[in-house]
Amino acid sequence: MSHSATGPIRPTIHRFTWGKAEIMTIMDGAQIRQPLRPPFMMDKDDAELAAIAAAARLPHDMFENTYVPTVVNTGSEVVLFDTGFGPVGRGDGPTQRAGLLRERLGLAGYAPEDIDVVAFTHVHPDHILGVMEGDDLAFPNARHVIGQVEFDEWMSGANIPEQRAQNREMFLRLIAPLADRLTYVKGGDAIASGIVAEEAFGHSLGHMMYRVDSDGRDALIWGDVTNHYAFSLPYPDSPVGFDDDKEQAKATRKRVLDMVATDQTLVVGHHMPFPSVGYVERTNDSYRWAPATYQLWT
Repeated sequence: MSHSATGPIRPTIHRFTWGKAEIMTIMDGAQIRQPLRPPFMMDKDDAELAAIAAAARLPHDMFENTYVPTVVNTGSEVVLFDTGFGPVGRGDGPTQRAGLLRERLGLAGYAPEDIDVVAFTHVHPDHILGVMEGDDLAFPNARHVIGQVEFDEWMSGANIPEQRAQNREMFLRLIAPLADRLTYVKGGDAIASGIVAEEAFGHSLGHMMYRVDSDGRDALIWGDVTNHYAFSLPYPDSPVGFDDDKEQAKATRKRVLDMVATDQTLVVGHHMPFPSVGYVERTNDSYRWAPATYQLWT
């Protein structure tokens, strides 16, 4: 019996128990981006780039960018990390195909009103554009959390790179008007029960990570510390076009990769391959991404 092809089906929601908490990753969307260099492998020549791509069984002239906000239900609060693309991302164009967070939250059993805290890792577009739905807050009951350094740098604009001029306009339009209702944090500040902010500056000037500790189990929501499992994570010294302070971003990558590999910490990464949950392992001279599998269920 023949049957016509109907196209691929991809998982978009992933949830597991972590201590007494639940962690859920949701694919806000995915885009095919061209070229590969930049933003990645900017210090590699054509032959090196081709060899690295071939070894990873990936194309050398394009990459897929996935956008994966995270929800942590601590048992007392529901915390959303980053808000995806929101209305701007919805559509069929090649630069759209995102903004699906709220719809997929509903499929997972959450209404927007159920979110108690929205915590931003940083204010690049794929992390803040979903903060509003029209003229209203997308998550109307939530306390909104942002790094103090991140807010101050974008508010000032003095050190924001020229490539982020449009991004700063987004910040001024979406985040700056919320100034009076934002909670500002620095490294070491708790944002909810068992969740603490950590500084990871470089990708943006005040980029934050968030550590989840529940019943003795530790996980790190690292945002955009590294943006690709094959072209950035194993090459932490390679400059990335997306990084606003490239030297600081390289130093942060090396520090965080060493830390999570040494401590065997579970990592949730906004741009890691969905479901975006895994571990970092040392290789002979670098690191590799090891996706989490059934250890999450045992």
